[in-house]
Amino acid sequence: GRMKPVIVVHGGAGRIFKEREEGCRAGVVRAALRGYGVLKQGGSAVDAVEEAVRSMEDDPHFNAGCGSVLNEKGEVEMDAIIMDGKNLDSGAVSAVKCIANPIKLARLVMEKTKHMLLTDHGAHLFAQAMGIPEIPGEKLITERSRERWKKNLEPDSNPEEFQKDLGTVGAVAIDSEGNVACATSTGGLSNKLIGRVGDTACIGSGGYADNHSGATSTTGHGESIMKVVLARLILYHMEQGMSPEVAADTALDYMKTRVGGLGGVIVVNKAGEWAARFSTKQMSWATVKDDNLHYGIYAGEKNVKSIDEALTSEREGF
Repeated sequence: GRMKPVIVVHGGAGRIFKEREEGCRAGVVRAALRGYGVLKQGGSAVDAVEEAVRSMEDDPHFNAGCGSVLNEKGEVEMDAIIMDGKNLDSGAVSAVKCIANPIKLARLVMEKTKHMLLTDHGAHLFAQAMGIPEIPGEKLITERSRERWKKNLEPDSNPEEFQKDLGTVGAVAIDSEGNVACATSTGGLSNKLIGRVGDTACIGSGGYADNHSGATSTTGHGESIMKVVLARLILYHMEQGMSPEVAADTALDYMKTRVGGLGGVIVVNKAGEWAARFSTKQMSWATVKDDNLHYGIYAGEKNVKSIDEALTSEREGF
């Protein structure tokens, strides 16, 4: 291979409350370092994005896996997608319960079935067949998610207000062979209807990867993202010659003006150029390229560390 590997991750676009900032920053940095570790050892882009997303699913700071928000009935229902840019293979699951890492299940759908998307009960049966351990639903529920769910049940509550600080998690990567991949995972919208599936599990909306152009993972208001097929729209703009940053901004701007939707995206193109852009107040993100770690939460914020420095502070607990 001759490509320099790159990984970019996001921990969700929206509003990140002050007391959660540090945890979100540490979480995306950890995920990016883990994904990059996979790439450095010659692992594939698909391996790297799965590893990065799994790391965030296990981190209760994010709305995916453990820490997912609750539906109207007070349960966790999760969606996830993974896509391989080499052959456009993809696997996704929607409305899955009682598993720790939906992204692992999505990858198994991609590799072990002829299908691309399994839902609810069928996804559950497939997980059993694949030997994925079932965990009690309560294990995924944090105190914070339960608090928010209760608040949203109050008659004068406005769940829309609380949607603003929710993050889907995602990753995109290019490996040394020049293959790209994306992965996205979420608990969805707080107090959503049972069976609601957002953009995350939908190919072209929650993510898309194609070696001919690049890869992207999205976050934000799912229904708006689906209306404009945001991930595919960004790649289309790159196919027209736009840089990742301009393509991301153009697509986010279209989503805002056309349907009033806010969100965020991470992008890598086939040349290894990357972007992390958002129209919300904030989005936690991190990337590693050329052995440098970049990360931020606020618009215009770009912290840079050498990878050695980052790994040292990671070991010492950020």
